[in-house]
Amino acid sequence: MERSAIPQRISRVLHWLGEITSRASAALVVAFVILIYLTVLAINGFPGKWQVGFSTVAESITLVMLFVIQHTQSRQQTVLQLKLDELIRSSPQADDLLVHLEGAEDAELIEREENQVAHHEALRETDPEEK
Repeated sequence: MERSAIPQRISRVLHWLGEITSRASAALVVAFVILIYLTVLAINGFPGKWQVGFSTVAESITLVMLFVIQHTQSRQQTVLQLKLDELIRSSPQADDLLVHLEGAEDAELIEREENQVAHHEALRETDPEEK
């Protein structure tokens, strides 16, 4: 499945932005900029236009970061799911029905979770090392 160049470039930019903003130094830079802005704002008597401008910029950055975080987490979740699916496929004792279980109905998920809990409880009851 081939993707066009534009979504791939957008994805790369979002990942780059996510990497840059996830560093501690980015938080330090933002804190420093806000401190400088507040100092200049106080010196100039807290003009209303500046406050509205700052608010607009902050809201815009928040909205963009929401999409950056959503995109990067979605990709990481997909990669993790593919790795887990491969582990399930590689184990002969594993239940192959667990591959792509994320698309199952809620009732099936609840039933499988209850089965897993019951299985692990049964294992604990028969484990001679715990006693």
